[in-house]
Amino acid sequence: MIESILIANRGEIARRIGRTCREMGIRVIAVYSDADRDMPSVAEAHLALRLGPGPAAESYLDGGKLIALAQGNGADAIHPGYGFLAENAAFREDCERAGLIFIGPPAEVIRTMGDKAAAKQAMEAAGVPIIPGYMGEDQDPEILAEAAARTGYPVLLKAVAGGGGRGIRRVDRKEDLAAALESAVREAKAAFGDGRMMVEKFLSAPRHVEFQVLADAHGKVLHLYERECSVQRRHQKIVEETPSPALDDALRARMAEAAVLAARTIGYVGAGTVEFMVDSEGAFYFLEMNTRLQVEHPITEMTLGVDLVRLQIEVAGGSPLALEQERLIPRGHAIECRLNAEDPARGFLPSVGPLHAFQFPPGPGLRADTGFAAGGALSPYYDSLLAKLIAWGETRDEALRRMARMLEESRVAGIATNLGFLREVIGHPEFRSGAYSTLFLERHGEALAVPETPPHLETERVLAAAAIDAWLEMHKRRRHGGGHSSGGHFSSPWEDLGEAPRMPMVASRLTRRHAFGGEALETMIEVLPAGSGALDLTVHWNGVPHRVRYRPLPTDTTDTKDFPDAAQAAETVETVPAGSFPGGARFSGTGPAHWSGQGVLDLAELLLPLRWDANGSGRWFTLRGRHFRCTSEDPALTASRAAGAEELAEGLRAPLPGKVAKVEVEEGQQVDSGDVLLVLEAMKVEHKITAPFRGKVTRIAFATGEQVNRGDPLVEMEADG
Repeated sequence: MIESILIANRGEIARRIGRTCREMGIRVIAVYSDADRDMPSVAEAHLALRLGPGPAAESYLDGGKLIALAQGNGADAIHPGYGFLAENAAFREDCERAGLIFIGPPAEVIRTMGDKAAAKQAMEAAGVPIIPGYMGEDQDPEILAEAAARTGYPVLLKAVAGGGGRGIRRVDRKEDLAAALESAVREAKAAFGDGRMMVEKFLSAPRHVEFQVLADAHGKVLHLYERECSVQRRHQKIVEETPSPALDDALRARMAEAAVLAARTIGYVGAGTVEFMVDSEGAFYFLEMNTRLQVEHPITEMTLGVDLVRLQIEVAGGSPLALEQERLIPRGHAIECRLNAEDPARGFLPSVGPLHAFQFPPGPGLRADTGFAAGGALSPYYDSLLAKLIAWGETRDEALRRMARMLEESRVAGIATNLGFLREVIGHPEFRSGAYSTLFLERHGEALAVPETPPHLETERVLAAAAIDAWLEMHKRRRHGGGHSSGGHFSSPWEDLGEAPRMPMVASRLTRRHAFGGEALETMIEVLPAGSGALDLTVHWNGVPHRVRYRPLPTDTTDTKDFPDAAQAAETVETVPAGSFPGGARFSGTGPAHWSGQGVLDLAELLLPLRWDANGSGRWFTLRGRHFRCTSEDPALTASRAAGAEELAEGLRAPLPGKVAKVEVEEGQQVDSGDVLLVLEAMKVEHKITAPFRGKVTRIAFATGEQVNRGDPLVEMEADG
């Protein structure tokens, strides 16, 4: 019987596994890198052990150290989660030699199915349909080029040892093959240590549908139905749902039979996933098998009422499956959205940094799986997954409505995320119809990443940003004196600046430069206190005045502490524990002040609820159910910048910490705007740094393989003329 498990993973999946272990009465041993010391999965474990520095190669990929820690601390088993060593056959064998149970399939199964070419050959022999292409050992570029021509363009180049969307390139013309092959091989070697490629026929507008399988060591193999995974960006799944809108009962039964056949053929034990591509005619083809728990497993749990982690552990401990296929009947519909730390407005560039706010709404049928908490931080060493947001309903429409509410009411502040992008995806008519394919984001992704803002919302978001700035300015003055307390509240510290039309006195005047993504505008804000913490604002931009009243509302947190007076606020502004200020806002943390608040924008005959967070120059707020992120600066602080020089220079800096994968140019070389200067690898993804203008490369600051920090100048250029 398994009594103690070491979880060889981090973040969300480590926390998920730990929860089930504790419910089963199993002792949880967590491991952590230096970057993950303060993660919730560490705090919730019975025992937590340091692995090493932040980089995965020195921590979570150190199989020898993981086994030593498990042996030295009384673990019976190791659960690898997904990613890292979850599909590493050698690590599985090492666990067995050390007398540890590996919660996963046999090593030979992992080895066979981890080699995509070998997996396809095995499936073809078993009678499972496969996609046409080349799976040979000869990796000569000419052989691959001949295979691509024989298969017929467009084709996919796919890493033999691939997974997670890495090492895949679509090639539409033979002229593009060499560059795509070089890039895919480089990415595959970095991700898997194996640069072998295979060639696959690219299917036009297919669906990506996977089947969950479960098998014990006594010969029973079950399927737990399908998951639709066609909403993908760069071959990474973004939204999954079950049941698939594309399958009728007959097709579902044929695919389920093929999935069970695949698992039985290779002697599978444990939880795994057989992935298929389904074309527009209803033909399906084996794609790959993932020999581990999937990221999207919660939606299967929601519709079947099972705990897949518990079943994994029971099977690994030798227990036979008590489930019967005929009694596995799905109920309702479930959808999962992957909340990632990435900026859709900047080409989905990964984002790192502190999480000042991190909160998800409760409610029937809602579930949020995450490894983070407010006050934590996202490091550059691992992938960008912040949380998995799951909604269940009796019908697909109900599940979609619940997911829309979940995305609308979620709060994340401090870093860029794809929260708004996800809401646009699930609200798109094509997605809501169910008639979408893997080309959905290729067709609509750009528009969904930066959706058009209706004119009324353009005005309202500026008024919201102005109201937040006015409120912060008011409390900045209060923190730094100029008022006195009365009955626990502040009296007005406002300076009288002069008369204004239709207003008895203008209390303050601010000038701000607001930037919403790439769009920047300058506003002048006149502010007058209106009693009970409210503010009357006249906001000028583009020569037009707009009047609005901001009425703060009490915060909905129970963990609050009022400041007794302005003097204490001024003394403790950087170190005070989380608490609330009069006027419906909340201050928390040490270091740069983080404020959050909620209120109402009163536009005479229209009341708009507003919830916001602010940290430094960053603003995050929700208005009419849409999420906005902007920066706010005093234009006087940036007036000395040379026109456009700062923005151009930013294009030559590292957008986030990472490693230089390849330098494409030499010092002294002439380049055109848009030419690739170097390739940066960060958070498991390659990012191309391109020339922002035509000119000459005068200096290259880093060589291939060197680490860079966010903001480091990578290349220096002289502009022509």
